Amino acid sequence: MDRYAVVGNPIAHSKSPMIHQRFAQQTGQQLSYEKILVDLSAFDEEVCSFFALGGKGLNVTVPFKEDAFRYADELTPRGKQAGAINTLAIRSDGTVLGDNTDGAGLVADLLNLGWQIQGKRILLLGAGGAVRGVVGPLLAQQPQEIVIANRTVEKAEAVAASFASDVLKSSGYAELAGQFDLVINGTSASLGGEVPPLPEGLLNGNTRVYDMMYGAEPTAFLKWAAAQGVTSLSDGLGMLVEQAAEAFELWRGVRPDTAPVIQSLRAEMAKSA
Repeated sequence: MDRYAVVGNPIAHSKSPMIHQRFAQQTGQQLSYEKILVDLSAFDEEVCSFFALGGKGLNVTVPFKEDAFRYADELTPRGKQAGAINTLAIRSDGTVLGDNTDGAGLVADLLNLGWQIQGKRILLLGAGGAVRGVVGPLLAQQPQEIVIANRTVEKAEAVAASFASDVLKSSGYAELAGQFDLVINGTSASLGGEVPPLPEGLLNGNTRVYDMMYGAEPTAFLKWAAAQGVTSLSDGLGMLVEQAAEAFELWRGVRPDTAPVIQSLRAEMAKSA
């Protein structure tokens, strides 16, 4: 049976095994999928061992996405553009391909929600790997403008500069001005119940707000937006499932139906709340 896994540190919380097992059942694929906790200094060793023992593919989560970027023998264009890798696949010649499916997952979820990207003014919060992974796919949807904002403006500037697009701007939080059609939180602030220190006036009743984090309850960021009158809100559970579907298709050559998996995960999270 073909073996797959997700590697990270921490990893106990990961829903990836559940997601991929449901994809396999749905598509009639025979495979196993597990979680592997990797020591912070042992990424290369663990990945080498996994593939040497016949493993076929890995999902990579924090804090190893840049390690995976360096590890891969070849990168997909979107993986190279992102500078971070969340999916590894071994090929028939023994070389390892690295891909980044995060941006495709985000775009797919936004479109599933019926949220238009083309021609819109977008605020993207954060400048880490999560944000780098989604900039390229968002740009491909032809927005009017994407402003990357970060507490340390130099980091936002570096991300924007790496894509060399006139559509991309960078900013610190305090310098943000004007209203946005779509605001995407790519920081981890919600994990600590915090919200980036944003000025007032960025949102209106028509703004759509998305948090890449997710949970059984609305995140702190979504609660902040709701308090300002925003009604179009979404967390990142759909992005999680959609990026997993991209990886599954890369590995198995078949595209699973994500909607029932998102619905079942949402229902299970609600029960456990």
